[in-house]
Amino acid sequence: MITLFTKPIHLGTLFDDLTERGSGTAVHLSRPLDIAPGLGQDLDVPGAAAVVREAADWLAAAGVRPGDRVAIAKRNHWDYVLLSCAAARLGAVPASLSAHLEPETLEALLKRLDPALLVTDAALVAAARGTGNDLTVHAARTLVLDGAGEDPSRRVLVLDDVRGSTAPPPRRPPVEAPLAIMHTSGTTGVPKLVTHSTRTLMRRLAGFESHRWPVLGSRPDDTVTAAISFAHGRALAWTAGVLWLFPGALSVVSTADWAEAGPHLGRHRPTTLEAQPSTFVRWRDRARREDAPFDRVRLYVSTFDAMHPSTVRAFLDTTGHRRPVWMQGWGQSETGPLTFRFLTRRSLAARDGRRPTTRHLGHPVPTRTRLRAVDPVTMRPVPAGVPGLIFCRTEALCLGYVGEEGRWRSKMVGEWWNTGDIGVLTRTGGVRLVDREVDALAEGGCLEIEDVVDERLPDVLECVVLSVPDGPPVPVVATRSGRLDTLAWYDAVADLPEMAAPVVTTWDALPRTGTGKVRRSVLRDTLGLRPDTRGTGRWT
Repeated sequence: MITLFTKPIHLGTLFDDLTERGSGTAVHLSRPLDIAPGLGQDLDVPGAAAVVREAADWLAAAGVRPGDRVAIAKRNHWDYVLLSCAAARLGAVPASLSAHLEPETLEALLKRLDPALLVTDAALVAAARGTGNDLTVHAARTLVLDGAGEDPSRRVLVLDDVRGSTAPPPRRPPVEAPLAIMHTSGTTGVPKLVTHSTRTLMRRLAGFESHRWPVLGSRPDDTVTAAISFAHGRALAWTAGVLWLFPGALSVVSTADWAEAGPHLGRHRPTTLEAQPSTFVRWRDRARREDAPFDRVRLYVSTFDAMHPSTVRAFLDTTGHRRPVWMQGWGQSETGPLTFRFLTRRSLAARDGRRPTTRHLGHPVPTRTRLRAVDPVTMRPVPAGVPGLIFCRTEALCLGYVGEEGRWRSKMVGEWWNTGDIGVLTRTGGVRLVDREVDALAEGGCLEIEDVVDERLPDVLECVVLSVPDGPPVPVVATRSGRLDTLAWYDAVADLPEMAAPVVTTWDALPRTGTGKVRRSVLRDTLGLRPDTRGTGRWT
């Protein structure tokens, strides 16, 4: 039987609906699911539907009821998506929390959520307790997926405690009701908890991706691969949007670690690849090798954070496709994609002494997004070409922040949402990103400086420029060895705005979020810098 849906609508029955539509997409995993290790690394859509139904049985047996919040915090894998579908199937609201968050931050978010159930794993519980934090006390009940033993109080459950029950029939919430909660990156502090509805998440975000757009739309012969944080809301929209187009295969990479990712990519060579910017950077040297598994890629996709031209160029050059494309998206957890731009080998070639840049973020999504730039002090519109605080208007805007409604309202002006980003709107409506408002510099922009350093110093894996309110900004430079050629550094930055002496470190020493962004506030603390910046930070 073929359903009449033209786009994914219901999160809780997503895989059942795909099965009814006759989906033949294969699913390949870089390692078995944590919630169904016996299934191995290869399954199909009906098999995923069965996992969701079984997980819904577990959650129902653990006491989850319609309207409850179900917090999910475990090591990264695609089963974040399946557990979210299982919770939504019961009419509950899943809240995905990255296991990369510090225990104190996880505790703060759990207190805001007040979940009926926390779904987690033994490693995370033990790690939190090792720092004096007990995550299980912040939920009515906790289900430890790989736990063992008995808790007489029945507050901490293991899978054996919840097997054998049958969940009630699926519930489908009103399209405007809360559907799923996810957190922002938390680069500047404790993340916000963002609430999306069926209308914003499924109809607007996943629905947009479920169209057969030229270049972007998945094809029957595609192997569509993602190496992202599956705790991020992006994972829900990606899964629904991709599977609705019936590609040949959906491929999941749960870690950037090449020991796991490399063999998997070699077995299932992607034709489209979406990864976090930090993952692309870690794999850049691999892309330059003749045996790189990226030879079939026709489309790369990057979201979450800014990309450097050299990294984009390396991956475009490694594929054997005649005209590969890199799609760079800009958006936020609260809004989904706001703009997009296609990068090609030709567009990244330096011409007439001009540096290629990825700071030009393209144009707003047609008919779906509007942007305007205002003066951060007066809030009056600024002319085209003048940097301003970027506001957006989109029907995909989330419902609010859990436990921080005042913070949410402070970023709304009528129907316009304050992104907290400083950028320039061109006369044709394009966007050039300058900085986060909180990171703004007195002269130039952090992002442009970081781009130039990356382009001129190949040994630098990452450069993070930290704003200082009463002096020159501090560049933090990560290299493989933790050493830097000082003469080469000062030669490379001679024509850039004044900066303090570089702080040299290694890649692994940089504190990161679950999506690979550098946690600037933590880095500032580590270096002993003042917590305040030249920006106000009012709209973070």
